[in-house]
Amino acid sequence: MKRLFAFFFYTLTLQQVTAQSTDFASYTQIITGSNQTYPMVAIPGGTYLMGSPATEKGRKADEGPQHKVTIEPFWMGKFEVVWDIYDLFTTKTIEKAMAARYPDGADLSKTDATTRPSPSYVDMSFGMGRSGYPAINMTHYAAVKFCAWLYDKTGLFYRLPTEAEWEYACRAGSTTPYSFGADMKLLGQYAVYKGNSAGSYKKIGTKKPNKFGLHDMHGNVMEWTQDEYVADYYAKVAKGTVNEAYAPRTKLYPNSVRGGSWDDDPAILRSAARTPSDPAWKVIDPQSPKSDWWMTSASFCGFRVVRPLKTPPIEEIRAYYDIKPIKDYGY
Repeated sequence: MKRLFAFFFYTLTLQQVTAQSTDFASYTQIITGSNQTYPMVAIPGGTYLMGSPATEKGRKADEGPQHKVTIEPFWMGKFEVVWDIYDLFTTKTIEKAMAARYPDGADLSKTDATTRPSPSYVDMSFGMGRSGYPAINMTHYAAVKFCAWLYDKTGLFYRLPTEAEWEYACRAGSTTPYSFGADMKLLGQYAVYKGNSAGSYKKIGTKKPNKFGLHDMHGNVMEWTQDEYVADYYAKVAKGTVNEAYAPRTKLYPNSVRGGSWDDDPAILRSAARTPSDPAWKVIDPQSPKSDWWMTSASFCGFRVVRPLKTPPIEEIRAYYDIKPIKDYGY
């Protein structure tokens, strides 16, 4: 699986991107059969210290010890995935209606076969806003299946970021608690968080981006990563007992979620802060077993996608997308 996170360059068509196919540059992904686009930012590779120093205010034990990680170049979503795009994935009738309205390049023959979420029994935005707002309340499994749907639509391999990639992209070369530094007076310029959210998430991109040009890496909604949350994983890396580029998922809980949200205090928004997913995020789900697709009590959790520079073998792509849900029986 380590090769899965090698980075690839896949030939792009002018219809799909705004950048030339010979360049590693930022581009805009067109979602065929719709009026939706998703801008992708080119993140240069490099080596950085993952985790936080023992002296950092708000630091927790799971953020150390710091260790060097080398990251290959990749693309990352400039924004969190919004409802406007996520609804195309979750509701086939919406996708077909959009395809009829925007027929150029539409090809539903493949995506009709994509595994789709079961309908949610309530509006998962909970009235906080939908168009232009980040999609929330999806499970880790649903986020991966969204990536599979996007692959079917575009022919390009999209996936969730690893924890190491996410932190590297968030830091954007910084070594301070936040990508913009340590001055807490600046936090409100870069993040939607408990201190300025008025109790709900906000539209994407309302705050300043980091130096890589990524918005809402601090706050607005937390973001799924590929990793299982292992509290002492960094210690295992330091001891040499693990050498994977990420912690493979083996159980339903917990997975690592990054960035903090509109409902979090500043310490949770730090670049190195790690949050484990929790069964309480499904506490109001009346189903038994609980939904594979929806969290129902995670209105603070969303995601963004990455695309590696080099393509892994097709069998590894299939293995990544063909994951099976880990059942949640609610006890």
